[in-house]
Amino acid sequence: MSQQSLPSDTGPAHAGTLPEYAERVLDAAERIPPGRVLTYGDVAEWLEEGGPRQVGRVMALYGGAVPWWRVVRADGTLLPGHELRALDHYRAEGTPLREAGRAAERHLPRLDMKRARWDGGGSAEDGGRFPPSDVPPGDL
Repeated sequence: MSQQSLPSDTGPAHAGTLPEYAERVLDAAERIPPGRVLTYGDVAEWLEEGGPRQVGRVMALYGGAVPWWRVVRADGTLLPGHELRALDHYRAEGTPLREAGRAAERHLPRLDMKRARWDGGGSAEDGGRFPPSDVPPGDL
């Protein structure tokens, strides 16, 4: 699958409905427990389709009705333009954060990815959790 385009079910023929790929991404976001996060790439890996950009695009277009703050950048920076809203959610859920140093822009914390990243087992297809059972934990 190309990392440059959404899966084929997102074309004009599906303009009036939520694309199947988008439904799968949103379902993955809803499964992430409070206080934990997955990266865009983690979600794509879990779904075994697309890539981080495709997941990010789905979240940007359709993610407002799900816990969007739990799908994050791999470096732990907060979503530009939504930092304060996301930070409120992280603090309410007890998501591990790393406080920002004085040199950090706007002094905003980052997610502590080592502690916040969700590491459940199973796969999306069998209703399980992340990551897929055939992916060794160190390979994500």
